[in-house]
Amino acid sequence: MGEWIGVAIALVSSCLGGTAAAITRYLAGNADPITLAILRWAIGFLCVLPVAVLLGAKWPRREDWPAVAALGIAFFGVFFVLYNLAMSYTTAARASLALATLPLSTMVVGAVLGIEPLTLRKSAGVSIAVLGVAGALASGLSAAPPGAWRGELIMAAAVLCMAFYNVLSRPFIRRSSALGFLAVGMGAGAAVLVAVGAFTGSMATLRDFGASQWIAGLYLGIAGGALAFILWVLALERASPTRVANTMTVNPIAAGLLAKQLVGEPITVSLVAGLIAVCAGIWIATSEPKPA
Repeated sequence: MGEWIGVAIALVSSCLGGTAAAITRYLAGNADPITLAILRWAIGFLCVLPVAVLLGAKWPRREDWPAVAALGIAFFGVFFVLYNLAMSYTTAARASLALATLPLSTMVVGAVLGIEPLTLRKSAGVSIAVLGVAGALASGLSAAPPGAWRGELIMAAAVLCMAFYNVLSRPFIRRSSALGFLAVGMGAGAAVLVAVGAFTGSMATLRDFGASQWIAGLYLGIAGGALAFILWVLALERASPTRVANTMTVNPIAAGLLAKQLVGEPITVSLVAGLIAVCAGIWIATSEPKPA
């Protein structure tokens, strides 16, 4: 029962993540990838930290802090700079379709690290999903922005980064708490981003934001940053990384629906077909019966 509660929490988180993808696409013309990451995680951290303190979150052990901080920098820093860069090249729906392969990447990373073996059935599921995504993105190039393939390749690299985060996070969450782990990791990632932004002058673009951009930025930080990832680590605390990652299939749906309203992005038949292939591949890979 606890696993399915975790999956339900992850579904809500993935829906919020999908809407955040559309908001990121909306803001991509006004800010660079580093600025967008700072906006999301500086605001997110300012929301998460007081919640963790007020709820008496159990903080990571002292010996775990370097690893937790490194995971936070890799995820909230490197992953989201790549994520925002990908959004500047392609549509929110296409980028989110590439992101929806996260369960399969998580499964492969788990196998490489010796945590969960990659069976023939799981390999078949991975292959079907990847072929479906590749076919959908290739057949929909006529409706995609010029150079969209660059965004999808960058997103594929970002997905691999998030897969390692999913697999490696759970032991640290178990030894502390979901909120404590999240606050330390998000704080480390936000601090590095702010330092890089100050050094490169990326934050100067925030001065040119109008009211609509700031509203979108606040939503990105509060709902797409703090709330989405509080729910994500709560889900990782209750369910396996693969099951939590499976919920990413709703991400492109939420992203495509909101992006259609915000920036007029089309939802093509090829994108829908690719999403169906991803869902089918994930079902094949994760529905293997457990040995007696």
